[in-house]
Amino acid sequence: MAQKNRIRQLPVILKQRIRTVNIARAGKWSLFFVLIGIIAGTGSVIFQYLCQLGSHVFMDWMAGYRPPAPAGEQHILVPTAREFNRWILLFLPAAGGLLSGWIVYRFAPEAEGHGTDAAIEAYHEKGGFMRSRVPVVKTIASAITLTTGGSGGREGPIAQIGAGFGSFMATKLRLSERERRIMLAAGIGAGVGSIFRAPLAGALFASEVLYSDPDFESEVIIPAGISSVVAYCLFSLVYGWGTLFHSPEFRFQNPLELGPYIVLALVLAGLSFVYVKSFYGVHDLFSAIRIPNHFKPAIGGLLTGMVGFYLPTTLAFGYGYAQQAIFDELAISVLLGLALGKILTTSFTISSGGSGGVFGPSVVIGGAMGGVIGKLFHQLLPGIVTNPGAFVVVGMAGFFTAVSNAPISTIIFVSEMTNSYELLLPSLFVCSICYVTARRWGIYQKQVKSRVASPAHAGEFMVDVLQLIKVRDLMPLVRKVETIPEDMPFQAFKEFFSRTKQHYFPVMDENGRMMGIFSSTDVRSVLFAPEIENLVVMRDIATTEVISTTASEDLNTVLQKMTVRNIDSLPVVSEDDERVLLGMLHRRDLIAFYNRQIRRLRGGGPGESSEA
Repeated sequence: MAQKNRIRQLPVILKQRIRTVNIARAGKWSLFFVLIGIIAGTGSVIFQYLCQLGSHVFMDWMAGYRPPAPAGEQHILVPTAREFNRWILLFLPAAGGLLSGWIVYRFAPEAEGHGTDAAIEAYHEKGGFMRSRVPVVKTIASAITLTTGGSGGREGPIAQIGAGFGSFMATKLRLSERERRIMLAAGIGAGVGSIFRAPLAGALFASEVLYSDPDFESEVIIPAGISSVVAYCLFSLVYGWGTLFHSPEFRFQNPLELGPYIVLALVLAGLSFVYVKSFYGVHDLFSAIRIPNHFKPAIGGLLTGMVGFYLPTTLAFGYGYAQQAIFDELAISVLLGLALGKILTTSFTISSGGSGGVFGPSVVIGGAMGGVIGKLFHQLLPGIVTNPGAFVVVGMAGFFTAVSNAPISTIIFVSEMTNSYELLLPSLFVCSICYVTARRWGIYQKQVKSRVASPAHAGEFMVDVLQLIKVRDLMPLVRKVETIPEDMPFQAFKEFFSRTKQHYFPVMDENGRMMGIFSSTDVRSVLFAPEIENLVVMRDIATTEVISTTASEDLNTVLQKMTVRNIDSLPVVSEDDERVLLGMLHRRDLIAFYNRQIRRLRGGGPGESSEA
């Protein structure tokens, strides 16, 4: 009796243990992502302090240059009273480029450039692996580059810092490549979400920026969300809560304003083309220069200083000027100079081998050009465009969408950074136009088209697609074949065999039901033994253990059956009776059908699938 009760309770006990295992596993992974958030948040705190300290020492104390800060980010060090000196500002970026270039190319050459591309490449091409020294080198080199006047953003360095720690932790824990990629992406989201005080956008950015098509790495969003929230809270505890930028209460209430927004979108798309071509044109130019690599950022820094000599607003981060543009405090000439000059200084700084991100400059460039368009339309149509500052915010989102191919996370980014959720509708409108118009070029060269094209998912997607396709979808490809009566003498079959190209032969009983099957290989032993030909009928050669499939089976199962037994063709039988033959499905037809489905999913059009 006790034995029976124990057996009855067994399903309940198993469910409880499974639930316990799942909870323990979820708790373990949550702890990992919280830890990534803590480290990434700490990295953001340290990096922010180094940027503040470097700006105070280099630009303020040495050159007397004190660019404004955005409203949500105050200087933590007391400004000096040193007089502004353009000549020091001319050579300061070159000195910073020389020092940061030596550090990068001496200790971690993969830390050069804007950083996000390196993290994307590590995700797709390197199984999520990054050397543990990269975050340290990237932190120091980027802080030097950006605080000596180099034009760049903070998201690239901090993305590589967070990603580097996620990769390091997964490697030390001996996790799989898939798990290491997820932890690397969680580090990206945590770093970016914390330093820009946009945790939701950080999580979405880590998932979306990996691909140039409108695709997301879905398994990354939740881990990156956990890490991003933790990192954001830690950063805000040190530097204060709130958004990076402050903005008036913008409202979209007039549909006629969509006309000027269309003009803004087209201008931003064209400007993004100029930016990307300038960025990689300078990169190609410096790649062709035959000098040691660590000297190249110094040359780029000197060119940056030459632009900054006349346009100081284009140096360093420039967020404070974007803040002033939001409140409509800058003239059109200043905004235009900021937008175009920032393209040059960013290209010279980063494409020469300097260390810094491209999101920050893109926000400033897009905001400045948005301010230009907004002010022009405000002068022409004051009753429709009532507040040019709204165009600054929408311009921020539109321009980075055009260069990054990441519209969704960019819209959320700018909304979180500026607390301007009332502008979601025009932002979505402008970003959609920018994405469609400018998707042929992008600043992130290591993006892949979609999950289908990612080496990180090699093999996975084939199984996913094959599991979704059933044999019934291929019924037009199931071929009718000649069947062989079980009592056919072998000599009669020899005559039939000489006239056919068929390789697999179902054997039928007197009622027309399949009792076995054999292949052309199976008849060799009899073909070369003529002394027994008169004694053999075809049921003697056929195997009765028939491996078959039905219309309801998925193609992954079918392909496994073919592969395990090295079979090129499989009988398709009735669901109700496995001895009723419907036809034969060939491996070549199955693979061809799969390839057509992949081409269709990749954008090859409906024509391929219709062939099946």
